[in-house]
Amino acid sequence: MSGFVHLHNHSDYSLLDGACRISDYVKKAVDLGMKHLALTDHGNLFGALHFEQACHAAGINPVVGCEVYVAPGSRFVKPTNGPKSHHMVLYVRNEEGYRNLMILTSKGYIEGFYYKPRIDDELLEKHHEGLIASTACMAGEIPRALQAGDFEKAKSKALFYRDLFGEGNFYLEVMNHGIPEEKTIRKGMRRLHEETGIPIIATNDIHFLEKEHANAHDIFICISTGKKQTDTKRLKTENPEFYFKTEEEMRSVFPDFPDAIENTVKLAEKCNLTIPQPGPQLPHYEIPEQFASPESYLQHLTYEGLKVRYPDVDEETQKTISQRADFELKVLFDMEFAGYFLIVWDFIDWARRHDIPVGPGRGSGAGSIVAYALKITDIEPLKYELLFERFLNPERVSMPDFDVDFCFERRGEVIEYVHKKYG
Repeated sequence: MSGFVHLHNHSDYSLLDGACRISDYVKKAVDLGMKHLALTDHGNLFGALHFEQACHAAGINPVVGCEVYVAPGSRFVKPTNGPKSHHMVLYVRNEEGYRNLMILTSKGYIEGFYYKPRIDDELLEKHHEGLIASTACMAGEIPRALQAGDFEKAKSKALFYRDLFGEGNFYLEVMNHGIPEEKTIRKGMRRLHEETGIPIIATNDIHFLEKEHANAHDIFICISTGKKQTDTKRLKTENPEFYFKTEEEMRSVFPDFPDAIENTVKLAEKCNLTIPQPGPQLPHYEIPEQFASPESYLQHLTYEGLKVRYPDVDEETQKTISQRADFELKVLFDMEFAGYFLIVWDFIDWARRHDIPVGPGRGSGAGSIVAYALKITDIEPLKYELLFERFLNPERVSMPDFDVDFCFERRGEVIEYVHKKYG
């Protein structure tokens, strides 16, 4: 069977709460024949890339999400009474949604942090495109209103989010872990669906893989709260139902919600994300205006540097030097690393001009005569028969890597220079 998708799952990236590795979740989903799987860690996307890559490698569609914390008012206000935040689950539909979810989770830490990284409705109004939302667990705003018997408040908020995210992009979420309050919420969600048409999904708020792992999760809770398992007054994992259930088990605990089971697949099928991996994004190096390109400037610096490094050589040696330099420059230009060399040259040159001791260079970078000409390194590659191909190989494109040592007492000045100039 594959007519159900787990859409509410916490890995060990839900720090000291989720007690399961992403790889174990993915393997379990494969073993159960599931075609989709979600990850909805608390307040962060730390595991998103790992999860997306693991799912694609296993032939599963990844539903990247996050259980965010929404402030009851403004994220800038820190209430002393009542809930400090409500839960909401956000799912990524596409690349735009992934960018928006990254913005939301980042701003939660930077602007709204109060016990938890909180966002608010203002941010959701600005960054909701490409996202699907659900009402989350018992700690969600709408479930809390239903528990309090305030159906009209729950309905008003549900309609607000339906209109915000758009038709078909907002879901009512029901759970059944055998907790009495969940029954009240399920009843309220069914009524909300009947009066608003907002679809329902069934989830299991997974925090560990197998039922017998409940004790391991309880230990996590003890570490998180600074308690011992023998303490009588503490937050406990008393309910073992928060595990990765089969589709049959999920259908058995939701006999009155067949639509909520089917809707999990409909939601997952809307989500199609491959996280882009563009490679290193180098900062821009500002070349002098008399040069047409970074390549021409690097070539100029190389030729001038070679005159200093090799002031008095015979014609045969000069030919060897020129051939080696031209070969290296061609490789650098073909691989578009001229800007990288100029940036490294710039901050090493700055350090030397400010009397900061710089090491002679280590590793494969010492095999480059261009680096030697620019005084990035001080080891003569021809004398020691060092190979440039160990540093950069046109047959295997990879980012060059210089090992540069600075005086430990003043290297902070170099870092500050690089930070101010290049960001």
